[in-house]
Amino acid sequence: MSVESGVESRKPESAPKSSRLWADLREGIVGTQQDFTEGSLGRAIILLAIPMVLEMSMESLFAVVDVFYVSQLGADAVATVGITESLLTLIYAVALGLSMATTALVARRIGEKRPEEAAVAAVQAIVLSLVVSLFIAFAGAIFAAKLFRLMGASEAIIENGIGYAVWMLGGNATVMLLFLNNAIFRGAGDAVIAMRALWLANLVNIVLDPCFIFGWGPFPEMGVTGAAVATNIGRGLGVCYQLYSLMRGRGRVRVQRHHWALNMDVMWRLLRVSLGGICQFLIATASWLGLVRIIAIFGSAALAGYTIALRIIIFSILPSWGLSNAAATLVGQNLGAGKPERAEKSVWLTGFSNMLFLGCIAVVFIVFPEPLIHLFTRDAAVVPVGVDCLRYVSYGYLFYAYGMVIVQAFNGAGDTDTPTIINLFCYWLFQIPLAYILAIHWGLGTRGVFLAITIAESLIAAVGILVFRRGRWKQRRV
Repeated sequence: MSVESGVESRKPESAPKSSRLWADLREGIVGTQQDFTEGSLGRAIILLAIPMVLEMSMESLFAVVDVFYVSQLGADAVATVGITESLLTLIYAVALGLSMATTALVARRIGEKRPEEAAVAAVQAIVLSLVVSLFIAFAGAIFAAKLFRLMGASEAIIENGIGYAVWMLGGNATVMLLFLNNAIFRGAGDAVIAMRALWLANLVNIVLDPCFIFGWGPFPEMGVTGAAVATNIGRGLGVCYQLYSLMRGRGRVRVQRHHWALNMDVMWRLLRVSLGGICQFLIATASWLGLVRIIAIFGSAALAGYTIALRIIIFSILPSWGLSNAAATLVGQNLGAGKPERAEKSVWLTGFSNMLFLGCIAVVFIVFPEPLIHLFTRDAAVVPVGVDCLRYVSYGYLFYAYGMVIVQAFNGAGDTDTPTIINLFCYWLFQIPLAYILAIHWGLGTRGVFLAITIAESLIAAVGILVFRRGRWKQRRV
């Protein structure tokens, strides 16, 4: 067994590999104080990736649970969720941009063995996210109906689903803080705390969703709006747990009273890095709005099929984002520790692991798409669209696997500009025009949109790998 940080491992040299693996799995779930800048990279990836994968799986469960119950209300209700989620992607872009900057700053300070400065960065990030969420809540609640019309929603969808949109947009602070606080924990290497927060939030959402949607017991019957109410309550309780853990827990970042003061130097660095991340995801997610607008041309059934398939795809891909987040933490901490070659090696190893995982998922989606769609609907007009979406998008999974990890590696290094430029060219100057040409001018319909997604995502992965190999991200300062 290897020696890590000059201290002999607790496991005996003769321990079989299977027992060591199970020990690492348990440690990954329970929590660890492992120094991720030392020792085995494979073990570091396991200890970070397990809670991060479980965390991302829980995040994807929100959308899957909502669609599962809402699908029982009909295609218009599912379309409502789909359009609202498309609008929420803009909020996710802001939340993820702030989160990427936060992870980069916290990971770098932890790698430099400066936890006090990591706590200062965490506080600045929380304050900034609260300010941004208030502006979004105000605009979203007032202009929800107009935004629905811009997305091509029918008056029936607007009438029945506007309550869902108002609740989700108005309550965006729960999403913002949930993402942001978990970014602090991930950057510090305390991924288990982030995982537990999502477990709590999802458990509450799963219990409350049918209660508010169908009016079970003493709860009011709110229809599709009830799904938004349940989701906000669940996420809100998850945020409360996160804040308690930051101020009273035993993690690597401990926020104390003296940290709660504005630090304009740290705030500016956070803003500078996060603006690149926000633009990066705004470009990417806004392109999905363009795709939804094209699909809306083909009616509510097409939107519903796309929405259901996309939820299944997200459920499969978000665990891969967990692996990618592990790479971001390793890159940030090892650059902080002055070990750029170890940082690069962690990226290639994580990318290979991600490829194996997504390759298996792709086989399932290609061979068994219809039974998966049937879990949510058996509508004869909706099912074929969902089946096509699952099949076409999964063809590019092997490329996505490396692309995800590479993008997060850039972000973990604090280089949010490079992925932004790649996204701009590959999404807006390539994917949207290609989707319109294939769907409308070539007459492929929704299949043309799905094919464009696969081609564009594969191109992003290829370009990202070529740029990453040049190594300029190793000199990035945050």
